[in-house]
Amino acid sequence: MTAQAEEVRRPGALRHRSFLLFWLARLCATLAVQMQVVAIGWHLYSVTGSAFALGLVGLVQFVPNALLLLVSGTVADRFDRRVILRLCYLTEGVGMLILLGLVVSGDTRTWPIYAVVALLGAAQAFVMPSASALVPNLVPARDFPNAVALNSSAVQGASIAGPALGGLLFAFGAGTVFGLCALLLLGSALLVSLIRMTPQVIERRPATWSELVAGIAFVRSKPVVLGAISLDMMAVLLGGATALLPIVSAEVLHAGPFMLGLLRSAPAVGALAVGLWLARFPLRRRTGPLMFSAVAVFGVATIVFGVSESVWVSMAALTVLGAADMVSVVIRQTLVQLATPDVMRGRVSAVNALFIGTSNQLGEFESGATAALWGAVPAIVVGGIGTLAVVAAWIAIFPSLRRIDRLEPESLA
Repeated sequence: MTAQAEEVRRPGALRHRSFLLFWLARLCATLAVQMQVVAIGWHLYSVTGSAFALGLVGLVQFVPNALLLLVSGTVADRFDRRVILRLCYLTEGVGMLILLGLVVSGDTRTWPIYAVVALLGAAQAFVMPSASALVPNLVPARDFPNAVALNSSAVQGASIAGPALGGLLFAFGAGTVFGLCALLLLGSALLVSLIRMTPQVIERRPATWSELVAGIAFVRSKPVVLGAISLDMMAVLLGGATALLPIVSAEVLHAGPFMLGLLRSAPAVGALAVGLWLARFPLRRRTGPLMFSAVAVFGVATIVFGVSESVWVSMAALTVLGAADMVSVVIRQTLVQLATPDVMRGRVSAVNALFIGTSNQLGEFESGATAALWGAVPAIVVGGIGTLAVVAAWIAIFPSLRRIDRLEPESLA
């Protein structure tokens, strides 16, 4: 089969060789990240037997990630994003090799594990803005919504398969998982090295504080960008139902750990299905109203999950929740990238990542705090109602976001 014929067979953005390489690299890297989360947790617990030690993993990874996000956005705008991604994947691959060495040598000290986890958190801070900002350089604007959907589908697919594969391979020892993760990450670095793209616009100006916070200033100056990012942030902040899944599963649904695993995977299944659909049939019209509708469906699904006493109804609600969230994510990411000049995309992507990352962390805290006060079910239902209230408020506050029709650079300027 000729290269031209093969290009015709591929859907949308995958017809472009550089995006295909990027997509494969993201798939492999995300799969490795999801596998190592399981392996590090199990290995650390087997060494320490401490739940507090497990809790420290999230903190140690979150701190460098949060501290470096604004810096990483500036770096993504001042240097070749391919080089940044390649270095990040190489760094993470080396981290996996260090963990492999610790396991093989029988070293049971915990501080080297935490040091590697911190290294992974720092690398991920640079991966997020660089990867998001790189995509518009790999495909023409007409294929960008398709590229976002495919990219999100790869992440969701890896989020489903990665933990299961990591847990399965852990039966052969933590070293097996860490070794495979290292291979996947080093392979991702090689794939990124093969990418060819349109020249990236780079501003050569002194690095100042105003340059670091320029992404925040840009987001504030663009109502459609600010509205899209803040809408998603508030929905995640209020609708963090999945954080309470263990309580709901045990006390409301009276289900065991296996069913808990199925419930936890349900949002990713819904998101993956919709992501694949949007990759095949990209959104063309009325994307602003559709984004608000998707977030409203997210809120309704949260309420249904909260009041449900049936495992299958709860699973269906969580699947719908994940599907609605994917629609919102695809529109938001497409809108933010197309409305942002190439020279600013790294910093704006960092602000976006900071908003969403913070809302995930605070959303879990909010769900836990309200559940402690009112109980799990009222906390979930109130969160869903709050999401619907935010949708109504944002429609009034950001009318320009509501009026968006096509996701095209000209209509978002």
